[in-house]
Amino acid sequence: MRCPYCGSPESKVVDKRDTDTTTRRRRECLGCTRRFTTYERAEVLDLYVIKKDGRREAYDRQKLRQGIIKACEKRPVGLPEIDALVSQIEQELLTRRRTEVSHQFIGELVMEALRNVDNVAYIRFASVYREFKDASDFEREIRELKIED
Repeated sequence: MRCPYCGSPESKVVDKRDTDTTTRRRRECLGCTRRFTTYERAEVLDLYVIKKDGRREAYDRQKLRQGIIKACEKRPVGLPEIDALVSQIEQELLTRRRTEVSHQFIGELVMEALRNVDNVAYIRFASVYREFKDASDFEREIRELKIED
């Protein structure tokens, strides 16, 4: 692993932590002595998403993560929590043992996860996912959210 600061190919691992799906390594460059973090994740998802228009698109973790980040923008939800949500959603997709999944299924998983984390982020995501047309769509979703709480 090359150092992102000086480009040196020599580094040592100073800390390692394993989660269910990821290995996090804290490294120290032997050239400039700066520290950086690397993540190792197995590529186990050979998954295609069936889009609204019928196209098949390879599943992209970063695309899912960016959508959740956008919904959580300026909210008290940190990146570690977002990464945990993405891992939780991926875990659910893995347990399905299918090679294709609809965009609706992924959208519902995201909405369910966000509902448990931050109501505003949930409403933001729902407004895009469900294509809200006007304020009455927001009002209806907020009423349903209050009923569930």
